[in-house]
Order: sequence, then structure tokens, then C-alpha cells
Amino acid sequence: MAGMQEPSSEDSGLMSSINITPFVDVVLVLLVIFMVTAPMLVKDILEIRLPKVATGDGQATQTLGVAVNRDGQILLNGVIVDEESLKNSAREVLATNSQAQAIIAADVEVAYGKVVKVIDLLKSSGLHRFAVQIEKEQVKEGP
Repeated sequence: MAGMQEPSSEDSGLMSSINITPFVDVVLVLLVIFMVTAPMLVKDILEIRLPKVATGDGQATQTLGVAVNRDGQILLNGVIVDEESLKNSAREVLATNSQAQAIIAADVEVAYGKVVKVIDLLKSSGLHRFAVQIEKEQVKEGP
């Protein structure tokens, strides 16, 4: 039979290389999904419900993330710290960046005095630029 050829010995051998391109594609997609969802999960994990306001642009450069949870514990970038550690960390950040800013998030049920205490701790360490993190309230437009 003239049109049919026997398979050569090269074609019938086992494939010794693996194509990893599809694997890399899947890993990169998972990485992007993780990067997008991680900031949203942090707030839920810390169980902080931010107060809602009708105004505010929500734009701030995050340098030092400070949070006060429902139990009144102070968290610095997600790690529970005491007041002295907060002051020391603020001083360290200011030493590297004089334009440093703190973003303060506090649970809606935290006493006002506790939030003021955190602001006072930051100011006494030399950090005078801070913002309070809020959630924008949905404005209902009526008739």
C-alpha cells in the first residue's frame, strides 16, 4: 500500500517532556483571584463593621493600618499589639517616611474614647497624618 507508512520509531516513543503552559496559566489566574479577594476578606476576618456615612471619597494612601475591634483590642496591620508597640511602630514608620499616614478602622460598637486614645497614641509618637476608614452609606433617593 503506497499511501500508508509505518509509524517511525520516533513517533511511537513515550513523550518525555511536559507542557506546563496550561498549569502556569491556571496558577496565574488563581493568584489574581487571591489578590483581588484578600483585602475584602481581611475586614471580615477581623470582624470589624465600619460606620457608614453619606459623604467621603474613601481615597487614602495606606501606610500604617490601625484597627480597633469590637473587644477594644488594637490591631496594627492585622496583628494585635499593645499601646506601646503601636507608638514604637509609628515612630519606625516615620523614621523611614516623613509623610507617613495611618488609616484607622474601628468597629461601629467601639467606644468613642478608645478611638480617641488610638489617635492620641499616634499623635504622641509624631504621626499627625491619619484618616478614619468608613463605608459609604447608600443614599436612598425618594420621590
